[in-house]
Amino acid sequence: MSNIKALQWRYAVKKFDAEKILPEAKIDVLKQAFNLTATSYGLQPIRLVVVKNKELQESLKEKAMNQVQLSTASHVLVICIEDKVDKDFILNYFERVKQIRETPDEILDPFKNFLVDDFGKKSAEDLTIWAKNQAYLVLGTLLTVCATEEIDACPMEGFLPEEYDELLNLKEKNLKSVLVLPVGYRAKDDIFSSFKKVRRPEEDTIINIY
Repeated sequence: MSNIKALQWRYAVKKFDAEKILPEAKIDVLKQAFNLTATSYGLQPIRLVVVKNKELQESLKEKAMNQVQLSTASHVLVICIEDKVDKDFILNYFERVKQIRETPDEILDPFKNFLVDDFGKKSAEDLTIWAKNQAYLVLGTLLTVCATEEIDACPMEGFLPEEYDELLNLKEKNLKSVLVLPVGYRAKDDIFSSFKKVRRPEEDTIINIY
């Protein structure tokens, strides 16, 4: 499918076919897309938890207003943010840049020092807001890739993050859950799959300046 046709095909699935499981090759594509997504400064303050265990998916459903997508999905993707983006986190990023690109310190140091200083001045709340913004960038990437790969998905905010953090042992990894994305194949009896898209006309959403 073309990108536009794929986006027209996509919708927020209300019910997955629980008998259909995504091939690992499809999941690998989503993992790669997650890792390749754009983030501010390229710092990637995000992690992805991929849940296939059905018992755990049922527990995740209970902590998300019993939304059936979580238990019927092939996999549940939980997008998390790093709880701590500090000097060491930034220095580790620049060490990767140095190793992969073989960029000398005299070129890296000015930008590295700027980021260390800038992030050191941010409050914990500011850092959380910044990291959450990166999670939404990732969500957009994943939704687009899902559409082009004909993987059905349903983005979710309606869950209890603290409960998810406990269920998935995220605190031990210094992570916080932010967004949830069940993926799989739509059920044949999901009537929403045949609904026409409702969007504002382009003339109301796009401003052309030539």
